Amino acid sequence: MICILHGYLLEGSGSNLWTRSIIQSLCRQGKTVHLMCQENHPEIYDFIGTMIDYRQDGSVGTVSKRETPYSGQCIMHKPYIGPTLPVYVWDRYEEFSDVQPMIRLNDEQISTYLENNVRVLTHIVKNYGISAIHANHAVLMSVAAQRMHDLFGIPYAVMPHGSALEYTVKKDRRFFKMASEAFEKARLIFVIGKEIRSRVTAMFPLIDGIETKMTDLNLGVDTELFKPLPRKLRDQHIKALDHALVDIPRGKTELMRSRLEQKLFSEMTQSELMNAIGENSDYNPKNTDKDAEAALSAINWHQDRVILYVGRLISGKGIHLILAALPFIFQKHAQAKMVIVGHGPLREPLEAMIFALANGMRTLVENIVKWGAESEGAGKESFREIQFYFAQLEADNLLDTYFEAAENHIRKDRIIFTGYLKHKELRYLFPSCDVAIFPSIVAEAGPLVFLEAMASGCFPMGAYHAGMAASIDSVAGSIPDHVLELMKLRADKKYIVADIASNVQKALNINEDSKAALRKIAVEKYDWQTVSKRLAENLMPGNSVIRSNSG
Repeated sequence: MICILHGYLLEGSGSNLWTRSIIQSLCRQGKTVHLMCQENHPEIYDFIGTMIDYRQDGSVGTVSKRETPYSGQCIMHKPYIGPTLPVYVWDRYEEFSDVQPMIRLNDEQISTYLENNVRVLTHIVKNYGISAIHANHAVLMSVAAQRMHDLFGIPYAVMPHGSALEYTVKKDRRFFKMASEAFEKARLIFVIGKEIRSRVTAMFPLIDGIETKMTDLNLGVDTELFKPLPRKLRDQHIKALDHALVDIPRGKTELMRSRLEQKLFSEMTQSELMNAIGENSDYNPKNTDKDAEAALSAINWHQDRVILYVGRLISGKGIHLILAALPFIFQKHAQAKMVIVGHGPLREPLEAMIFALANGMRTLVENIVKWGAESEGAGKESFREIQFYFAQLEADNLLDTYFEAAENHIRKDRIIFTGYLKHKELRYLFPSCDVAIFPSIVAEAGPLVFLEAMASGCFPMGAYHAGMAASIDSVAGSIPDHVLELMKLRADKKYIVADIASNVQKALNINEDSKAALRKIAVEKYDWQTVSKRLAENLMPGNSVIRSNSG
């Protein structure tokens, strides 16, 4: 019996998505899986058959119990942890009044959090015949798994993700020590490709045999959820998307964007821009835009060539680089449109940049590029990639032409923001788009959205480094070399914007044979069924079992 430890919710991307996808897949295979996490709405997830609540007073109660549509089920356990949620990078969680980056917690807070989780995990191990534990992240769930190993001899595996390593383990000796001890006693360390493998090796060189502990476990995609469809059926998918958006909470309004635009002028200062942004960004960024359906209706889904970005709206993800490349893309392809899905502090600066490009406010564009990450509250680094791009255009006597193309071809109805969308909505959008771009500047283990694009018949391209490079390399030999090269955006700051502009223009004409080949790879190699089977096979052999007291 497997128990998976995940200290967070199930909604969202990254490790949350990984967790719910793996568990759903195991349930489809007829397995019973125990999950310890903080999800408050188990009814949303059809694979959760039973939810057990562990309260502050020490009592235990079954909150819900139901049949699942699968031959297996997930039994979810929710420990009481109080108002404080330890995280790696701060974000808003409505369920918790005190969200704290782990490195800000004092020793007593860390100890209390661990004790609350260990108490519940001990109950699970003693009462449900757990034979193996899988812990997400280098800390803190790995420490809880280690305690079970020390107490009962339960073997465990840890899957480190980049966020915990970079923002917690690397920055705080307390967490480095915890991760080191957990890794040392773990039977397996699952790594998502070479990028995470190299980070773990470099960070923990003193752990004997750490290389032999590490086992590759690639990311996955639900190929039944994300699948291609003919262009003639795209408008039907968008109608289904509209239906899926009915009655969901809404965020930003078109009025907010219009009010921001009314404040913009070419010679405005940075403080004037930030004030205008602050006055027009009072909304819940994790919700879908109020006017998302109307914005998407500007696309002719039968004829237009649609470019897609899905991800956080932060400079580290490179969304601003796509916008900088659009003037020449739009000039070349009169029917090209851009859809931007996601939330983040860069949204309003991006909207300002789009308006400035469209309205000949060259000074404001250049200033936004110069102010860079400061406009999203993420440091003072300029958008160097765009500065290099502009410098090269000027050297080629094309910078004036660029700004003319922007003024002639950038329009609000060609660059569409939707706000945040979940998988149940993205399943309709991915197959309705032609090209998806993920130009992340920071090294990533491998974005799941890349695989979702592949499975959907939407041609993916990404910054060719770290885990993204591994995902791209995995399709080599299955598509023509010249098509493979279009997927690669040089990660070098001097070239990435130019590569986006050049490669997208060509990728919008990719034939269906290449997209079908990518879909085939997604099914054969990356389907969650394949990934979850590998997880279970590696976790279970030779494990001892603590016998169940209650069945």
